[in-house]
Amino acid sequence: MHELSDPRQGAGPSAGGPDPVRESMRRLPRFCALPLTLLTGRPHAGQRPVRYTPTRHLLNAAVSMTVGLTLSSLALAAASWYLFLLLAGWAVTLHGARNLRMMIYHQCAHRNMWGRRRADHVLGRLIAAVLLIQDFGRYRDEHVRDHHALHHMTPRDPTVQAFLISLELRPGMSRRRMWRTVLGKLVSPAFHCRFLAARVRSYFHSAAPAWRVGTAAGLAALFLLSVWLDFWLVLLVAWVLPMTVFYQVVNVLRLCVKHTFPAPRQTPRKGREYFAGLTNAIFIGEAAPSRDLPPVRRATAWLRWGARMLLVHFPARYLVLTGDTVVHDFHHRHPMSKEWANYLFEREDDHVRGTPGWPPYHHVWGLVPAIDHVLASLRVADPDEFHPDRLAEVNRRELFAAFDD
Repeated sequence: MHELSDPRQGAGPSAGGPDPVRESMRRLPRFCALPLTLLTGRPHAGQRPVRYTPTRHLLNAAVSMTVGLTLSSLALAAASWYLFLLLAGWAVTLHGARNLRMMIYHQCAHRNMWGRRRADHVLGRLIAAVLLIQDFGRYRDEHVRDHHALHHMTPRDPTVQAFLISLELRPGMSRRRMWRTVLGKLVSPAFHCRFLAARVRSYFHSAAPAWRVGTAAGLAALFLLSVWLDFWLVLLVAWVLPMTVFYQVVNVLRLCVKHTFPAPRQTPRKGREYFAGLTNAIFIGEAAPSRDLPPVRRATAWLRWGARMLLVHFPARYLVLTGDTVVHDFHHRHPMSKEWANYLFEREDDHVRGTPGWPPYHHVWGLVPAIDHVLASLRVADPDEFHPDRLAEVNRRELFAAFDD
């Protein structure tokens, strides 16, 4: 693995060979292979693919949310292990919701969930109503028109607008100031209130009348039922909190690793070489300890590695870079791939085959380095092009709802 000097590019081998970080993990027992692939987002060399289907991803998300709500409910009634159960419940609920949003809803917008237009659209609208996010019809149109076309990573792209307006980041800012701004947003009550208000507004402003009435009636019925049966506290703690503050925190972090900004005066701004350079994979984890270390140091290194994989990298993968977001570069190269449900192995196969018709893939290892990578590209971006005043006809109140693609 090597760092590329251009901050807009990822770090990683340009040829289709094995990755040394992932290959170092093959020292662990064979039964660890699949869990490590799911965690890191990258199979090891020669690993046999595991086949998934769109319906399986949907069921996994639904089961995660059900299990998470159950754990949180038990935590509120438990006499012991209260905090552990509650944290686990929040995490599992949030994981399921993010997979619904980042994979299922996204693929429905591309009419690529089951390949049946009506079924995909109904599911997309249902997810938007459950999560109270941007109306599916409007998201589908903006996503395909402004994010997957010539306007990708231009001032018309909702991703760029979210950076400049919602996060208030600018070209020329120092790395420290950018991080301070982002972290400040994550703990700002005012930011979260605006974010939530924009989510609700973006749904009810654009959804079809029947869906608006149905969603409003469902929310009112749920609220009245929770008061009548006295489970309003469970509803607030187990569902509302993770679906507002926690959901929005991981949403912002996901935004910060999506795409890099083009270099100033970069030309031509078209073609596969250009668009491929705006997206890279983000693999989660770090190299396993070397066999050459002395026994005591090796044991200490393995303990540290295990702790970091569990406490640092696993939360980043499970909560922020859920589903296929680790290999979002594969989606931008093949947005209508019918094999999207097998994203990890399909991307690796494309990489090993030399990415026919496309330039080599690039990647970054770790969530924080990936954020640094994107912020570095914004820091050197054209200050005139990426200035808030150049954003034409932007409804700034609704930008919070369009953070992720």
